[in-house]
Amino acid sequence: MQKILVVDDAELNRELLHEILKDEYTVEMAEDGEQALEKLRESKEKVGAMLLDLHMPGMDGFAVIAAMKEKGWLKKIPVLVISSENTAVVENRCLELGVSDFIHRPFESSIVRNRVRNTMELFASRNQLEQRVEVQTETLKRQYRIIQMQAEKLREAKPFNRLMTEYSSAIMELETRFKILNAEFSQEYNRNPFESIKSRLKSADSIYEKLERKGYPVTVESIRENLNDVAGVRVICSFPDDIYRLASLLTRQEDMVLVSEKDYIKNPKPNGYRSLHLILDVPIFLSSEKKYIKAEVQFRTIAMDFWASLEHKLKYKKHVDNTDEIVGQLRACADSIELLDYQMQEIRNKIDRSRA
Repeated sequence: MQKILVVDDAELNRELLHEILKDEYTVEMAEDGEQALEKLRESKEKVGAMLLDLHMPGMDGFAVIAAMKEKGWLKKIPVLVISSENTAVVENRCLELGVSDFIHRPFESSIVRNRVRNTMELFASRNQLEQRVEVQTETLKRQYRIIQMQAEKLREAKPFNRLMTEYSSAIMELETRFKILNAEFSQEYNRNPFESIKSRLKSADSIYEKLERKGYPVTVESIRENLNDVAGVRVICSFPDDIYRLASLLTRQEDMVLVSEKDYIKNPKPNGYRSLHLILDVPIFLSSEKKYIKAEVQFRTIAMDFWASLEHKLKYKKHVDNTDEIVGQLRACADSIELLDYQMQEIRNKIDRSRA
């Protein structure tokens, strides 16, 4: 049976609580705070809960709680305060110190038993959850250390570095082609089809983690065959029709191969995300050969990129309340942004028609 430590300077209270709890627990008793702490020092691992009177001569209940908190015992042993007081001030002070519950005099047997049982069960569940979290956290740390070690080995491997050079070359090739198209549009139509280009080369850590997560071998050939987004380019346009125009002009170039297309503008993700994604085989020209390297190109309007950037930041914030409400609000914002994009595009079209 689990042990309950009853701490009260009144012998009558100790005996009453012993009588109430003796059928379910081993009840040990202490007459004051010093004696209670001594018993905890001797066998705190065996104590399932403490019932503690606040008002005792010498070391009172508040001092006992403070000492237990300082030693870290409150994390292991739930404390139920014995009190005839129902004032909010006293209870708030106790709760702030870490007390789990209260048992009020005069004692009602069923209430005492239920409060003790519920407190111990809740405390045990919380401790088990904390232990699982600690184990999972340590596991994640070990996995991350392994990822870092393996990623470092990748970085040091000559074939991997050569592959990363090829992916960098694909990014530069795409950037050059977009800049040429931009210059041509500026000359022919007196405007630019995009506002900016952002590029990204996946890190060794991210590459290793994704291969592991998807169950692919961690080899250079596996990276080439299974990962389509090591090299990434994001093109930010002013208007939705510029996105499709640029995508069409790029994929129509005879040496540019379209591998796959996902149109999240016409078919947004459930959270409201909008973007046009292309996977391309991009030609690169090395000293001894021409090769095709996969790269991902994302097209967004300024408004789409603004929404996606903020959604990404909010998504990874911890301890966020009202999650469903926030998801709904983000979706509503995404719908508003889509409407704004097409309204601005229509205004531009009217201006263009008036100049014709």
